Amino acid sequence: MNQEESAPLKQPIGVFDSGVGGLTVLEALRRELPGRDFLYFGDTARVPYGSKPPELVRRFAWEISGFLLRQGAVALVVACNTASSLALGDLSRLGVPVFDVITPAVEEAQAYARVGVIGTRATISSGAYQERLEKRGRRVWSLATPLFVPIVEEGLWQDEAASLVASHYLEDAPNDLEALILGCTHYPYLKPLLARLRPDLRLIDSAAPTARTVARSLPRGPGTGRVVHYVTGDPESYRALAARLGVGTGEVRKIELGTL
Repeated sequence: MNQEESAPLKQPIGVFDSGVGGLTVLEALRRELPGRDFLYFGDTARVPYGSKPPELVRRFAWEISGFLLRQGAVALVVACNTASSLALGDLSRLGVPVFDVITPAVEEAQAYARVGVIGTRATISSGAYQERLEKRGRRVWSLATPLFVPIVEEGLWQDEAASLVASHYLEDAPNDLEALILGCTHYPYLKPLLARLRPDLRLIDSAAPTARTVARSLPRGPGTGRVVHYVTGDPESYRALAARLGVGTGEVRKIELGTL
């Protein structure tokens, strides 16, 4: 570890997800706040979250948030739709600003009368998107699409298998949909595929609107734009997949689950 890597980050923002999906949010945050330092936590040993019991997801989110706060995080971005839909109430008691990825996407979708939502089973079952959209008078179609997360985590988003799965999921989507919310931070990597299948839809993901929300709420900060990545799985596998996604990782540190 060189001198720069051993130096503490300056008032970093903590960002976490079950795996690599949250990197879409991290990259958007870095564009909006280029002077901020970030801590990114990918719980790659326990991905996916969407098929796990809600109480377990809440525990994971609490553990990770506590870890990031101990590393000096001054704010948290829950870059995971499943954790945002299930754990936000718990995390709001932590005493630091906490940002979810659901609210910004819903705000952006308000421009459309007929909105679709795809996400993990836990996110769709929670009704987090549907309830907020319906309260705003929007008509909503929703579908759990759990296979999309392992497709991205395995680097198969350009494989024929991804096209077959996506075609199956969208075959019953109403023709009058105007927009489709990608209710999982892994899903933006499937945008080219989804756009080919339904070129008529406005695809909405939470990365850019979440980053804008955070940038409006937090100052640009005293950092240098440095990022430290923490993963619970294999660091080299994480580096390789992030590189395929077009994300440079720099500092990656392995965290044992027993230390959270």
